[in-house]
This record gives sequence, structure tokens and C-alpha cells, in this order.
Amino acid sequence: MVDAIHRILFDAMGSRCEIRLAAPDGDSAQRLMHQAVDEVRRIEHKYSRYRPDSIVSRINAEAGRKAVAVDRETAELFSYAAALFSASGGLFDITSGVLRKAWDFRRPSVPPAAVLEPLLALVGWHQVECGVFDIYLRRAGMEIDFGGFGKEYAADRAATLLMHAGVRHGYVNLGGDMRFIGPRMDGRPWSIGIQHPREAEGVLATIDVSEGALATSGDYERFFELDGQRYCHILDPRDGMPVRYWRSVSVLAPVAVAAGSCSTIAMLKQRDGLDFLNASDMAYLAVDDEGQMLYRDLI
Repeated sequence: MVDAIHRILFDAMGSRCEIRLAAPDGDSAQRLMHQAVDEVRRIEHKYSRYRPDSIVSRINAEAGRKAVAVDRETAELFSYAAALFSASGGLFDITSGVLRKAWDFRRPSVPPAAVLEPLLALVGWHQVECGVFDIYLRRAGMEIDFGGFGKEYAADRAATLLMHAGVRHGYVNLGGDMRFIGPRMDGRPWSIGIQHPREAEGVLATIDVSEGALATSGDYERFFELDGQRYCHILDPRDGMPVRYWRSVSVLAPVAVAAGSCSTIAMLKQRDGLDFLNASDMAYLAVDDEGQMLYRDLI
């Protein structure tokens, strides 16, 4: 059986992305991959906080003023956000994105309490009113941000589009958030390297994956170091400070949104993250603050 690998590289959601398909027909593979890229871009345009015409920007612009009508897809994402808030004990909160205004990870500076405190007052899922098809942020200045699971959702949507078109072999990789459609055409799994959290070009482990999804959260993506302490972009919504305990957490799950949400919640829970991972029944590979590697069924 011919196992020709077709790929397309593109940039989306602030990340380098790739789709790979194993298929004998190159023309059909290219056409389908372009359709999948279009789906990723549709989601990015619809939900990016950087686009003034996105539904996220419109909801944020009306904070403290009025509710904004949303479609079914958006309403379902808000329902998922509510479930994540509950599952994480309030740590996965899509209103916490406003805290990024206090942090610039391009320079080593910790914001003072006088800067963080007014932003913390704008954080809180309880201040979001979700109607059947409308969303209202109660306080002016509040913001919601789907960045915590947006790429994973897009990876799932793109993979679903490909599967519905008959694709059975390949994967979607959006900046390391991966959804697998199926093994290579000869049945062999895909060999995937997991980024080493302290070596830019290093691989922590290599795993074989044929189906499901793989996502990693870590303290190495956006960070600075100051006085021997690393400050990363994953912020605790309770105090606005970066989490510290885990260097990275990788999770293998049936779908990308589950893998990414689970890895992020584990990071947010810090020392309690291991109990959360063990309770999730998902395979994982985690590296703690001392460099110790902990895993279940992933390697």
C-alpha cells in the first residue's frame, strides 16, 4: 500500500500549524487540507480577541452595557466554559484574560498590587450572564477570552471536517495541540515528539499515536526570569500571579478540547494537579518544578 504523506503548513491563532494526511491521491488531499485550513481561519476570525469584528470583541465592548446575541456554536462554547470553571474549582475562568493587561512577558517586570487589584475585580465567571442565545458581562471593563481552548476547538473542528469527507489517516497540529484522524495507511502510528520544557530544541519523549488528541501546557511558551524565578503566562485568577509548580503537562484524550483543558487545569491546580490528572483517567506526562517526570500510560 502506498503511504504517501501530504502536508500543508500555515500560520493561525498565533502559532505555526500543520496538517498531514496519508493518502494515495495528492490532489484530493490538498483540496481537503485547504478546506480544513479554512475552517481553522473561520474559527479564528469569529473568536479572536484581536479582531474588532469578532463575537468575542463585540461581547467585551458591550460589557456593563447590554447583552449581545450569539449563535448556537458560541452558546455551546460558553456552556463548555461553564463546565471548565466548575471542573477546575474556579481556576479555569475565561474572564481572567483581562489580567494580561498587567503582564508583559517580553520584559522582566512583576506588576505591583496597585495594577493587579483593579483587574482582579473584573475577573469572575459569576459576573457573566448566559442566556439561551445571548451573553452579558455585568461590569464595564470585563473581558472574555477563548484562548484557553480556542486552538483545541479549532483542531477538533478541522479534523471532524476531514473525517466527514472520508479521511481516515492523518492529523491536525495547531501549535502543538493535535487531533489525530487515524494511523498511517499501513497501520503504523504517528511518532510524535513532546517538547522539552527546558531545552528549546529538545524532545522530552516520543510517543506513538493513532487516534485521539494530544495537548501540552507549560511554563516555557511565554515567560521571563527575574531573580531566579520563572514567571509564565498561565495566571491564577485568584491573585493574578503566574503558576509555578509544573514545567509542562501533556495529556492524551479522545478530543483536543478535553486534552488541552485537562493539561491547563492541571497547571492551574499546581501541587493539586497530579490528583486531578489521576482522577481524569486520561494518559499524561508531566514534569514538575524539580524536573521529575510523572506519567501514566503515555510513554
